[in-house]
Amino acid sequence: MQDDLIQRVISHPKYQELKAKRSSFGWTLTWAMMIVYYGFIVLVAFNKQFLATKLGAGVMTIGIPIGFGVIVFTVLITAIYVRRANREYDDLTAEITKAVLK
Repeated sequence: MQDDLIQRVISHPKYQELKAKRSSFGWTLTWAMMIVYYGFIVLVAFNKQFLATKLGAGVMTIGIPIGFGVIVFTVLITAIYVRRANREYDDLTAEITKAVLK
C-alpha cells in the first residue's frame, strides 16, 4: 500500500511541477545569498580600507552597515521563500494530496 501511494505521488504531474518550481526557486535564492555573502567576504579580504572608512565623526565604519545588510538580506530572502511556499507550494501540495488519496 505504501509503495503504491509513493508511486502515485511521484508520477503525478502536479508533483513534478511542484518539485521543479521549488527546486528552481530554491537554487535562485541560494545563488543570491552566496553572491551577497561571498561578496562581503571578498570585500573583507581584499578591500579592508573601504570597509574601514568612517561614517561621520564617530566610530562607525562603512563595514558595519554592509555587514548588517547581509544579515537583513538573509532574513528577507527567507521571508520571500516562506511567503511563496505558503501561497504557491502549499496549494500544489494540497492538490496532489487530494488527487492521490481519492
